[in-house]
Amino acid sequence: MNSMTTHKHFLGLRNRPRLGPTPKTHTSPDTVHSFHFVLLPGFSMLSLTSALETLQNANLCAGKTSYEWVLCGVDTGSVRSSLGTLTALDQTLETCGTSADIVIVGGTDIHQAQNRRLNTWLARRARGDVRVTGLATAAFILADAGLLDAAPVTLHWQYRDSFRERFPHVVLDNRPHIADGARCSSSGGVASIDLFLDFIAQDHGCEFSHEVAESMNYSTIRQIQNAASAEAPTRNRVSNPKLTAVIGAMEQTLEEPRPPSELACDANISTRQLERLFRRYLGVTPKQYYMRLRLRRAYFLLTQTHMSVLDVALACGFQASSHFSKCFRLEYGTTPARLRRGD
Repeated sequence: MNSMTTHKHFLGLRNRPRLGPTPKTHTSPDTVHSFHFVLLPGFSMLSLTSALETLQNANLCAGKTSYEWVLCGVDTGSVRSSLGTLTALDQTLETCGTSADIVIVGGTDIHQAQNRRLNTWLARRARGDVRVTGLATAAFILADAGLLDAAPVTLHWQYRDSFRERFPHVVLDNRPHIADGARCSSSGGVASIDLFLDFIAQDHGCEFSHEVAESMNYSTIRQIQNAASAEAPTRNRVSNPKLTAVIGAMEQTLEEPRPPSELACDANISTRQLERLFRRYLGVTPKQYYMRLRLRRAYFLLTQTHMSVLDVALACGFQASSHFSKCFRLEYGTTPARLRRGD
């Protein structure tokens, strides 16, 4: 067995539809739900596998092929995943047939994706009752194609700041996944499981969806995921409500940082109490944590957008580029300009 065959078997692709007659396992063509997965260069393998395994387990629980899928790409042949492995494509955008469900799978290379052909294709296909879903970072594609004018979207937390800068008028939701309406999305990783379990519930009811989750040993994890947020993870790990509120306020005011005394006052605690909370739970002072948030945002903007270094500095609350460069170098061991150049 060659590596490509092994890889396809790993993805469960042997149950994908083939061109030609409908498989005999179908009781009726109307019972089969077809998905077209469009894989972008560097696509998230975890997001794709989570989605396909959920659909495959639904087929196993149903005892028949209730779901089929086709892997598509902008170009022919294969596409490289986030793991560096090549995944064979079934069809190109031009050759794949119509589908009521289109799923765009993004990844780390989302900013290098060539969107013109994909946008043109989506403009033709994403009409009427066609549902378009973005996994991981594919919210950029949906927004760039003009599909999110009246719909909220979610995506991986590391890309949320650059998304806000590029698409300030799009509603960015903090839910790990959005499964309602004609524009759906997930924040990446195992959030795709929850998204597709919701799709299955819409098709076959909640009881069957729970059965599928149980077959994947996912029922307990699902309860936790339903209470999760797609925002930066640190705030979600802190159990103290006062500290959680302050961190949330910091995340919302990175462009215009506020002094710790104001943040403490809003949380109805003293500045000294705030210092103790940060030391106890995070091992740093409020100012140190605030600075790390601002520099982390700067890092993502420098690596994910074409904003100038000065614009990035201003967007992260630095009034002087020299001060920004000094703080950035202390945190990351290089300057913003060198990071941008790839030195």
